[in-house]
Amino acid sequence: NKAKIIRMKKTILRIIAVLLPALVCSVSVVAQDEPEYRMEIGAGGGLLGYVGDYNSSLTADLQPMGEVLARYRLNPRMALRLAVMSGKIKGDMDGTGTWYPESGTLATGGFDRTLTDIGLSYEYNFLPYGTGREYRGAKPFTPYITLGLGVTVASGGKSAAGMNLPLGVGVKYKIANRLNLGVEWAMHFSTSDELDGMKDPYGIKSSGAFKNTDCYHALKVSLTYDIAPKCKTCNKDDW
Repeated sequence: NKAKIIRMKKTILRIIAVLLPALVCSVSVVAQDEPEYRMEIGAGGGLLGYVGDYNSSLTADLQPMGEVLARYRLNPRMALRLAVMSGKIKGDMDGTGTWYPESGTLATGGFDRTLTDIGLSYEYNFLPYGTGREYRGAKPFTPYITLGLGVTVASGGKSAAGMNLPLGVGVKYKIANRLNLGVEWAMHFSTSDELDGMKDPYGIKSSGAFKNTDCYHALKVSLTYDIAPKCKTCNKDDW
């Protein structure tokens, strides 16, 4: 009986030794058959704030904003993003006790305008981002930094337009195989001093693209969906 038990154990071990590699290979093939994607499209929303002649605080007069975006993944660490953002910006001088130096009068009044931003940004992920199947070591969560260039238009009364330089930080999280959740805060340095409808009310002489100009910042949450499956048979497809 003891000998039969030993032979049975050996037989079972041999069967496991044969089936286990096959099982591992089949799981690997199934995982590799799931497509990976190079692009994302989506939308988001959040809060938009103005910093300029009417307001010097990051937390004052925050207004709702919306955004649509498309992202192209250069590799697991880098991406390009094209986005269109729109929202309200507001400011109010009443009760601030601010005086105009040139006229010696107390600053009063405010503004309420619509701001539209069209921008192209570069994103650098601190960790390789992905599901882990397209790139060994890729993580479903990563912080990132972003830098870009955009065009800003402010409407409502006298329109104003200019370029802007966005600088920001954010985090990305892959909540599903094709769904991505993002949170980002960015400051946009504008070349225009008339986003609020007023040009240099304090009479401060300055030079340079971003000196004595209006700025705005956005805190936003976005949800994007992966599209454009990656070519699996391309010889130059390294990730």
